[in-house]
Amino acid sequence: MSRTSTRGGLQLVARWQRMVALGRDAGMATSEYAVGILAAVSFAVVLIGIVKSGAVKGALISIITGALNVAG
Repeated sequence: MSRTSTRGGLQLVARWQRMVALGRDAGMATSEYAVGILAAVSFAVVLIGIVKSGAVKGALISIITGALNVAG
């Protein structure tokens, strides 16, 4: 390894340590939360669409009816 690349790596590590010590963040936390929320809402919309479909609704009703008939 050359002396220049080692010096550059050490400078990068020192810079990172200073940023951590000062409590600086890259500012990605808010955008990460926003993307996570959008993904969760999208997944929920897809699930609601699936559950409201006729085939799934009929299957759920038959499962619940069967369980109630066995229990009671």
